[in-house]
Amino acid sequence: MSSRPELQAPPEIFYDDTEARKYTSSSRIIDIQSKLSKRAVELLALPDDGIPRLLLDIGCGSGLSGETLTENGHQWIGLDISKSMLNIALEREVEGDLLLGDMGQGLGLRPGVIDGAISISAIQWLCNADKSSHDPKLRLKAFFTSMYGCLSRGARAVFQVYPENMAQHELILSFAMRAGFAGGVVVDYPHSTKKRKEYLVLTCGPPSLSTVVPKGKVELDSGSDYESSGDEENQTVCISDRHRPRKKQKITKKGKGKGWVLKKKEQMRRKGNVVPPDSKYTARKRKARF
Repeated sequence: MSSRPELQAPPEIFYDDTEARKYTSSSRIIDIQSKLSKRAVELLALPDDGIPRLLLDIGCGSGLSGETLTENGHQWIGLDISKSMLNIALEREVEGDLLLGDMGQGLGLRPGVIDGAISISAIQWLCNADKSSHDPKLRLKAFFTSMYGCLSRGARAVFQVYPENMAQHELILSFAMRAGFAGGVVVDYPHSTKKRKEYLVLTCGPPSLSTVVPKGKVELDSGSDYESSGDEENQTVCISDRHRPRKKQKITKKGKGKGWVLKKKEQMRRKGNVVPPDSKYTARKRKARF
């Protein structure tokens, strides 16, 4: 089994002309991308009023996920760092507007213009330092802060991610929460090794009664799918509610006390140091001078 792509090379290098064309021509990858994109759009929970929305596709690649947005009648902007991937998207004549850029440096879009955002298998790339100037924490902060700024209030962003480990999972989620998002993690098929998929479902704005994190899908033994009710044992999906980082409480140092002072003075005497003699005033708290 090959190692994870993000561990082999930076995305703009890994997805060169050869790899980008190979990726886009694979029927297996096309099928996977289609299923993941459809699920992401479903989790966006856009109003079913027939009005097309302007959506953002982060790490759009050659436009496979963007095609799902087009099929649903929406306009979209795709951002990717791989020029080779975007060139293939142009060859395929995708209907979205394409931007070449590094999401780790921020999105640079006007505030409040985006009605929703999706990302398929891209966010975890931010957790790697591909250059000496890269700091995963700063890159995650820049990405989520700029994402929060360009979304309209109440809009959702759905990121399908493959975190390498729990520490990476918590790192991504923590910076999303710090940017101001409400929401959590939805896991489809949590008990399946192959079908398990994790989505970060975020809402732009403070949590409210309308901020509901969807439930993940689970699979019965018969192979049929259904939505988890969240009440059944061992079938509850992992959902992390939004928690802003708490401010560190200042710890007030208490006085050492007379016993501690006498002990320290005795230690100093044993070392041969000159120490003032003990008296009734030793360790007595002095009044503040004005």
